Amino acid sequence: MATIKKHISKSGQITYYIRTYNGYDCNGKQIEKSMTWKPSDGMSDKQIEKELQRQVVKFEDAVKEGQYYDSNIRFGDYGEDWLEMNRPPQLAPKTYECYRGMFRDIKEALGDIKLVKLQSRHLQMFYSNLRENGVKRTGAYAVSDKIDDLIKQMQLSKNKFAAICGVSSKTICAVCKPDGHISIKSAEKIAKGLNLPVQQLFKLHQDTGGLSDKTILHYHKFISTILAQATRDRLIPFNIADRNHMKAPKLERKEAAFLDDEQVRHVLELLENEPIKWKTIMYLLIYSGIRRGELLGLEWKDISFEKKVISIRRTSQAVERMGIITKSPKNDTSYRTIKLSDTVLDLLREYQQYWQKRRTELDDYWQDNIQIILADGSTQTVPNDRLFTKVDSTPMNPYSVSDWVRKFVKRNNLPYFTPHSLRHTHATLLIAEGVSIPTVSRRLGHSSIATTSKIYIHAIQSADEIASNALEDKLKLDKHKEDESI
Repeated sequence: MATIKKHISKSGQITYYIRTYNGYDCNGKQIEKSMTWKPSDGMSDKQIEKELQRQVVKFEDAVKEGQYYDSNIRFGDYGEDWLEMNRPPQLAPKTYECYRGMFRDIKEALGDIKLVKLQSRHLQMFYSNLRENGVKRTGAYAVSDKIDDLIKQMQLSKNKFAAICGVSSKTICAVCKPDGHISIKSAEKIAKGLNLPVQQLFKLHQDTGGLSDKTILHYHKFISTILAQATRDRLIPFNIADRNHMKAPKLERKEAAFLDDEQVRHVLELLENEPIKWKTIMYLLIYSGIRRGELLGLEWKDISFEKKVISIRRTSQAVERMGIITKSPKNDTSYRTIKLSDTVLDLLREYQQYWQKRRTELDDYWQDNIQIILADGSTQTVPNDRLFTKVDSTPMNPYSVSDWVRKFVKRNNLPYFTPHSLRHTHATLLIAEGVSIPTVSRRLGHSSIATTSKIYIHAIQSADEIASNALEDKLKLDKHKEDESI
């Protein structure tokens, strides 16, 4: 049964507050629904009473049928609740961290809009702002190629260096990345912590431009995910961000960056002069196509020298406030075995001897058992069997691989590439050699063949053209012999 409360403002405006209940929540508390109704000017008391009763019946029916949508919940508040409900392990820690970062921008732009009032035009304006300015990113970034060298000179870990500078370790990792950038405010903090002029350490950029189309699409998909849940919660009648109500931000598909075969051969030649640890890391990235996190999750028991395969069973990730975590691979198809060439296996045998020697040299510093952090935040003590570790024998930070590759590229004046570029290189070279798309997809651990086909469409088309020309050459009649037979 609904209750009605009449309110008269100082200006004489009459408002009726209508409240009813619809079942109980998980704590046994009645679920309350409410609305307000204002009579139109000029209505008589009798007309007001009649219309008020009609509004009450209409409201009660809508609540019972689950068609009444709370007009008071704001998008920012609901989004915060959604994030709270989807903390790890509901979401992968890295995914949650990315969502948290995006939601800061989303809340600033759209947070005060009520869920039922949010429209596609609001989203389009937000995306335009991201594309042009990146939500207050203009004039807010600095880059430096000196910080990493400075950390080494001071013989500090990135965590300790960050503490001295008064910034997070994530900020230090960000500025040390290839093309990494941080806010000018963070750059000033670092310079102040080191008692150096900011211009001595950083190049300050006054105009960053906007975010990429791919990043904006990530924002859109995230917003749509939140609104889809709000629809299931019956807080809004439909999801204004889904394809039935608006077009997703357009994404101009770009070809994945990769090295050609000559460039790869040059890289392999250069690796002959590098430490065996980094040589092995690079060979595995090139010859297996595994992801950076999968590489650092490898343990010796994952390698079968007899069967000539490696098994992907775990991955390492760096997550803010958690550290280096160990989690399951990206998806079910990421659990896989990959055949290795004799070249890589011979190098792995050599590296294993180095690894065992290093383990003996470290003596008491080597940890036979290490404590790893799992995706849900819990810890587990396991035998120390990782192929690639830090000096203290604990799991490596994935960003350290990117840092080393960046320096390797710069040191040898190579075309720009990243660890992930080597994954694309692996796939592209296989396709060019005529390896089937299903085989390439299985090696990469893609969720479907369609994913592989979409990413490597250009390589597939090039291979198809080569195949067509090869068949033509194979079946073409010899014109000279044809003339002789006439």
